[in-house]
Amino acid sequence: MTLKHLVVAGVTTTLCLITAGTQPLSAAPGQHDQHDEHAPPGLIATVRDATDQYRDVRAAMNAGYASLGSCVTGPERGAMGVHFANGELLQDDSVDARKPELLVYEPVGKRLRLVAVEFIVIAEAWDSSHPDGEPPVLMGQHFQFVPAPNRYRLPAFYELHVWAWRDNPFGTFVDWNPTVSCDEFDPDHSTH
Repeated sequence: MTLKHLVVAGVTTTLCLITAGTQPLSAAPGQHDQHDEHAPPGLIATVRDATDQYRDVRAAMNAGYASLGSCVTGPERGAMGVHFANGELLQDDSVDARKPELLVYEPVGKRLRLVAVEFIVIAEAWDSSHPDGEPPVLMGQHFQFVPAPNRYRLPAFYELHVWAWRDNPFGTFVDWNPTVSCDEFDPDHSTH
């Protein structure tokens, strides 16, 4: 299945749930874990500024983000959370700190809390437009390469997590966060 098909499937599922009369989850802005008010400048501050409006998952959905329908747990310690993808952004070969391809939410009770973003670019698209062989770098942070086959059933891709809305003791740009859990994820209520 291609990336485009995966995104379309996620969007279709989300639209079906919305038209069935369900209410998307949201968290009140004051209920989010946040970094210290004196956030470092650069990528984290840019991501926070660009995604503040998406702390309410309904705003994210209205902007074209759709749940991929599962909660991603780490192979050892921690999790990422529920990913909401923007199909239009996933199909380009660029990276923009103000336009993350994925928003990552942690399920808490019947709410979703925005905890991170993930920037993704398909390796073939990036490599064909960047013959120098260098991976993407966004505001000083190098992307990681994820080969295919992978657990996401995507073609090889480059990715970068930014834990802009939840501290990560492993590091701000590390994939897995030990303070995030999928324990409260309910697939029947992942977008409502």
